[in-house]
Formats: sequence, structure tokens, C-alpha cells
Amino acid sequence: MDYFGRRVCVLEEIEKAIKDLKVNGKRGFTQTVDLMVSLKGIDLKKPENKFSDDVSLPYGRGKDANIVVFSDNLKDLDCDILTSQDIQRFTTDKREARKLAVQTDFFFSEAPLMPSIGKSLGQILAPRGKMPKVLTGDVKKLIETYKKNVRIVVKNAPVIQCLVGKEDMEDRKLAENVEAVLKFLEMKLSRGRQNIGKVMVKLTMGKPVKIEVK
Repeated sequence: MDYFGRRVCVLEEIEKAIKDLKVNGKRGFTQTVDLMVSLKGIDLKKPENKFSDDVSLPYGRGKDANIVVFSDNLKDLDCDILTSQDIQRFTTDKREARKLAVQTDFFFSEAPLMPSIGKSLGQILAPRGKMPKVLTGDVKKLIETYKKNVRIVVKNAPVIQCLVGKEDMEDRKLAENVEAVLKFLEMKLSRGRQNIGKVMVKLTMGKPVKIEVK
């Protein structure tokens, strides 16, 4: 089967699983759709097999990612901006620091502020894999891109879980979001598709539904 034919088959299988998910998992609120992928043939004792990467979903997350930029100079960004004074405040207010870490998906910072962020927030952000990336290039474009991003992490277990949208999104758009993550994994993993085991989707309060990906 050529690439186009395989892609059509994969998308159909993903879309079928998503339809089943929605039929059987209705609740009184709009749930998140999560993708879960188990990996095989991966030795996590080797550092090179661990990774944390950001993947852009073609149709977004259903709700934009929460982004915080640490800056004393930037204004008019479509995200929250915190200054060096805020960073200093987090040194003593650890409760607010933890709340910020939980509520924020991605952090960015101007380079000169990174040392103070490390001192005041490092112990909270680092274990969560949320230390800020240094701002470069077109900041507004970067923020717009990251609104659609999800973080894919393989660290202590050969499994990834990430959101791929909301249940009120169209089935095909959710399917293409799932496909984007699977394509990333095929490119990232040393043996590509052969390293991908069971693939499932689930709603926040629902049971997982397996996707038959061949």
C-alpha cells in the first residue's frame, strides 16, 4: 500500500475510534480527548531514548495552551506577561508559584531573567519539565504557534499521553491531530513505527478505545 492509501486507512481507523469514544462517553461537560501510546523495544536506561518535545496540532487543542512570558520589556502579547518583580515574589510565595506551574502549559523568558527564574521557580518548574525556553526570533509568531502545541514526554515509562483536542471538535480534525502526534513519534523513535505499540484515545471521564494502527 502506498503512503496515501495507508494514510487514508489510518485516518479512518482513528476517526472510527473517536466516534465510538463520543457515543459511549457523554458527560455533562465538554471533555478533553487524550491520546495514549505505549512504546515497545525502547530501553529507557539509555538517556538517548528519553525525550521531551513539543508538537503542533494542525487543528489546535480545542482551547489555546496557557502561556506565560517572563519579560521586563515586552508588551502587547496575547498571553500573560510576568516581570522580574513577579519572579522575586515567587521566591517567598511558593503556593502561588505551584499554582502558576499547574495552570501554565508553556513558559518563555528573556535570557537575562533566566538565572533569577532558576533560583525562585526552578525547584517547582524543573521537575515538571516546564523550565522556560529562551525567547528568540518573532515572539508574537512563536506564541501563536505554541497555542496549538502539546508536549510529548518519554522519561520513566515507555508510554506517552497527551491531549489532542476537545470532544466538541469535528471527528476528522481530532483524527488529524492524533495522526500528527503519531507521525512525530514515527520520525522520533529509532525504529519508527516498529517502536509503537498499543494506541488508544480516551475522554476525560471515559474508558480508552483502541485504535487499530497497522
